[in-house]
Amino acid sequence: MAERSSVVRRYLITGLLTWLPLAVTVWVLVKVLGLLDGVFQWLVSALKALIPDVFHGNVDYVAGLPGLSVAVVVLALFLTGALVANIFGQWLLNRWDRLVQKIPIVKSIYTSVKQVSDTLFSSSGQAFREAVLVQYPREGSWTIAFVTGKPGGVVAEQLQGDHLSLYVPTTPNPTSGFMLIVPRADVRALDMSVDEALKYIISMGVVAPPPHLAPPAAGQVSGTAP
Repeated sequence: MAERSSVVRRYLITGLLTWLPLAVTVWVLVKVLGLLDGVFQWLVSALKALIPDVFHGNVDYVAGLPGLSVAVVVLALFLTGALVANIFGQWLLNRWDRLVQKIPIVKSIYTSVKQVSDTLFSSSGQAFREAVLVQYPREGSWTIAFVTGKPGGVVAEQLQGDHLSLYVPTTPNPTSGFMLIVPRADVRALDMSVDEALKYIISMGVVAPPPHLAPPAAGQVSGTAP
C-alpha cells in the first residue's frame, strides 16, 4: 500500500511539473491581454464620445473583432514612439509634462512614475543591468540583488565612501523586494545575465545558472563604475 501511494504521489508531482510552466505562461498572457483589452476599450469609449450616435454600432462591431485590441494598442505604442522620436514630438511631450505638473496629486504620481520608467528603460542607464551578490538580511547570509545605480542628493551626503543602490527581489515573485544602499566593497559581481538571475530567483534556487562566479575581490561591479 505504501509503495502504491508513493507511485501515485510521484506521478502527481510529475504531472504538476509538466503542466505548471504552461499554466503560468497562459496566466501571464491572459493578464497582459486583459490589460491591453482594457486600454482598447477605453480608446473605443473615447472614440464613441467624439462621433455621432449613428456610427456607434459600426464601432462596436469593429471593436469586437478577435485580436484587434492587441493590434491597435501595439500600433498606438509604435506610432507614439515614432512621434516622440523627433523634435516636434519632443516639444509636444514637454508641453504635456508641464501641463501635468500643474495638477495637484497627479503631478506627484506622474513625475515619480516617469522618473522610474525613464531610469529603467533608458538604453544608456545602468539600472537592472547587472546581478550581484550581497549579504542580506544578516552577515554571512547571501542573496542576489540588482544594481540600480548610486545614491545621490542628501542621501549621498550622509554616506562616506563609495556606495551602490541595490534592489533585492523576493522569491518567487521578484516584483516585490527591498532597496538597499551598501558599500561597493561589500558587493560581489556575478558572471551571469539578469535573465539567469531572475530564473534563479523565481525558481527559489532550483534552476541554477552556470557556475561562473566573478572573483570575490571587493568593488568589481563593472556596470556602475563612476
